[in-house]
Amino acid sequence: MKGIKILERILIAIPTMLAIAILVFVLMRIMPGDPVDKMMGESGNVSIEEVQALEKEFHLDLPLFEQLKIFVIGIFHGDLGISFQERRSVWDIIIERVPATIELALGALIFSLIVAMPIGIISAVKQNSLIDRLGTAFAFLGISAPAFWLGIILIIVFAVNFNILPVYGRVAFAYKPIHITGMYVLDSILSLNWPALKDSLLHLILPSISLGAAQAAVITRILRSSMLEVLRADYVTLARTKGLSEYVVITKHALRNALIPTVTVIGLQIGMLLGGNMIIETIFGWPGLGRLVVTSIFNRDFPVVQGSVMFYALIYVTANLIVDILYTYLNPRTTI
Repeated sequence: MKGIKILERILIAIPTMLAIAILVFVLMRIMPGDPVDKMMGESGNVSIEEVQALEKEFHLDLPLFEQLKIFVIGIFHGDLGISFQERRSVWDIIIERVPATIELALGALIFSLIVAMPIGIISAVKQNSLIDRLGTAFAFLGISAPAFWLGIILIIVFAVNFNILPVYGRVAFAYKPIHITGMYVLDSILSLNWPALKDSLLHLILPSISLGAAQAAVITRILRSSMLEVLRADYVTLARTKGLSEYVVITKHALRNALIPTVTVIGLQIGMLLGGNMIIETIFGWPGLGRLVVTSIFNRDFPVVQGSVMFYALIYVTANLIVDILYTYLNPRTTI
């Protein structure tokens, strides 16, 4: 039964992604700016024949509906088109950039969990204490502070004033590890390149904190609220009356049930980390998918923007599906 429900969710996701693809296709075409002008550059020595040849090469001379038809047919054949600027497959470009984005998202997620889990649990257990009030203040600060502002502040403090952390790129050129997965931290470990590992981690710190601070604040608030509700439940009181230690009561009985709504939020946060990192990647010169989208929008590189948005949509759909499955595992009474 659960397998059928999962299959239904996947089938429902297909028209959703198709609608997103059509929407971004139309929006890109109505934006001001001519992609042919961007491809030709600022040169004034361009003939009409050259312009027409480019328009024909990328089907820009066809009516909008015909262009959309070609795009949709390409999607069903796994073809996202050819980049206007780089003149190569959009899939190849996305695959090159995805490892950097995944690495940054994982760094931000790990940071958010390391910060949020203990603060959320302790704040609930020590309700109304100084620790609880400090945790609440941190949550409000994390939610209120824009990621780009926090990133700039971190750059000023740790790079400009103290000069202890790098602020641009993923790794110094001299330490670039052998390409295995495309994720430099993992590649450094697999190739036993410890200098590259150290440098990769140093480059990862500031963008991870900037991207993960808001997520840490959200997870802290959700986990604290869930823990407070669970700690008042009868089965927790019963566990205490049986003489179980407070550590066992909190970790085995309270935390598992409190994680049910928290896992849902974490799953949605993963989608946000992967899809909402454009500004952070631009600020820190992180060569990921988010920075690629920003550059492609300015260059009016329609296929790259369309393909990237489709990829982001796939990430969100997959993340939500995984969350639903985990939710069912944590709470067997719930069906997908």
